[in-house]
Amino acid sequence: MLEILIAFSILALSLGILLKIFSAGVNTAGVAEEYTAAVQIAEALMAKTGVETPLQQGQSDGLEHDKYQWRVSISPFQFAAENLDVSELPVVLFKVKVTVSWGDDNPRADDRQVELITLKLANKV
Repeated sequence: MLEILIAFSILALSLGILLKIFSAGVNTAGVAEEYTAAVQIAEALMAKTGVETPLQQGQSDGLEHDKYQWRVSISPFQFAAENLDVSELPVVLFKVKVTVSWGDDNPRADDRQVELITLKLANKV
């Protein structure tokens, strides 16, 4: 009888540990899905910048899927090299930064964020 009681307690402990591991895996999969969606939104916004929206200095904000807040910031890119004269070039280089953030309903949880940065060329007007 004592052996059966010990076996059941070991089984209960093992099942508890397995369920905790399984729930952690499900939570991780949910977070990975959110990051994937945020990266797709950021890549889409990055691709539209300069094609559908003009490539000029400024920023724009928005909300996607009632969950993901995004911001696109466009600023002129400054070269660090002092001996480089870019004023004669027929193009202007812009730094495009796309930030997508989202948070859980939990007020103690930190907001998650994805940030993409690239350089894009535009013709001088």
